[in-house]
Amino acid sequence: MYTLKIENDYFSAGGNKMATRQSVDEFLQHCEDVIRYAKEQYTEAQRQEHYNDEAYTNAQQMLEDAVNNLAHLALSCNAQQREQLHRMRLQLEQLQNDMILLEH
Repeated sequence: MYTLKIENDYFSAGGNKMATRQSVDEFLQHCEDVIRYAKEQYTEAQRQEHYNDEAYTNAQQMLEDAVNNLAHLALSCNAQQREQLHRMRLQLEQLQNDMILLEH
């Protein structure tokens, strides 16, 4: 599970706290990992219906956590970083929707 580390992932810019490039890159990598895992669970659920509900639910929770952490991180990002996070949010939310709509 990814933990958003607030204290160490910011630098000061004109008195404002800004997310570091590294923290955003690491978070985006985490989101890609979550998406990969959730897609695996989605594919598995399409084939096996109710066989592995716990893993499916866990994947949904991981997606939700990633969306929430993304929203928090975006508050301290510059415009370019916010755009990257916005594109990632769209991917996360699309997969969330797909998983909710799947009749498994």
